[in-house]
Amino acid sequence: MPPAKKRTRSYDPAKIRAAVLAQFGHVGDAVLALPTEALDGPTRLGEWTVRDLAGHIAWMVDSVPQLLAAPEPAQQELPLLEWPFATAGAAGRIDEHTRGLDSADLPGLYGRTREAYGTAVAAAADTRLLPVSLGAMTLADFLVTRTVELVVHTDDLSAATGLDIPYDRQALAACTRLLADALAARAPGGAVEVRIPPYAVVQCVEGPRHTRGTPPNVVETDPLTWIRLATGRASWAAELDAARVSASGERADLAALLPLMG
Repeated sequence: MPPAKKRTRSYDPAKIRAAVLAQFGHVGDAVLALPTEALDGPTRLGEWTVRDLAGHIAWMVDSVPQLLAAPEPAQQELPLLEWPFATAGAAGRIDEHTRGLDSADLPGLYGRTREAYGTAVAAAADTRLLPVSLGAMTLADFLVTRTVELVVHTDDLSAATGLDIPYDRQALAACTRLLADALAARAPGGAVEVRIPPYAVVQCVEGPRHTRGTPPNVVETDPLTWIRLATGRASWAAELDAARVSASGERADLAALLPLMG
C-alpha cells in the first residue's frame, strides 16, 4: 500500500449519492430483463455466474444502509485514496460472501436494496463514519467507492450478457477520477501526463516535471479502457496493440504500475 497522500480532489456528495442510485437503477433494469437461462451464464470473474454478479452488485449498494445501521467508529482510518489498494486483501472474503448470497429473488432483492439505500442516506450526514471492514470511512468517501464498484461491475455484466448498459455520467466520472488519482498516488511525480477525457488528467512517475507546451510523456485513453486497465480487466500491451491506449515518450509505459486494484 502506498503511503497516505493528502486528498486533493473533492466530490459533490449530493451528486455522488444520486449517481449511486442512478447506476444501480441501470443495472437493475438490465438484470431484471434477463431470461433465467442468462442468469446461469458465466462471467469473466472466475466461477461467478451472472446471478452471482447481480447479487454481488446489490450487496455493494446494500452495504451502505447496513453500515449506517452499525455503531459509528471512533475515528477515521482509511483515506479514500488508499481504498483501491486495500481491496486486494479482501478478495477471498468478498468471493465467499458473494457465493453465500441468496440471489434467487433478484426483483425482490433489487427493490429492497434500492428502498433501503434511499431511506438510509437521506437521514445520514456526509461526515458520518462507517465501520468499513478495510478501515473506517466517511459516508461521503464510501459512496465514491460505490461508484467504482458499480461502474466496474456494470462493465463486467455487459461483457457477460452482451447488453449495452448505460453509465450514469457522475458515476463514471467519479470512478475514473478516483482510479486516476490512485495511479498518481502509487507513482508520484510529474514526468508523465495521463489523460482520460473528459474526466481526468493526472501527472505521475518520477522524473523531470513538465511545466509548459506539449508534455514529452503522454498517455491517453477513454474512461472504460482506463477502468479495465486499473482493475486488471485488460492488459497494457493488448490495449496498446488495439489502439485503445496511446503512449508517447520514453517514460510513458505504465505496465509495471497496473493494475491498481486486485
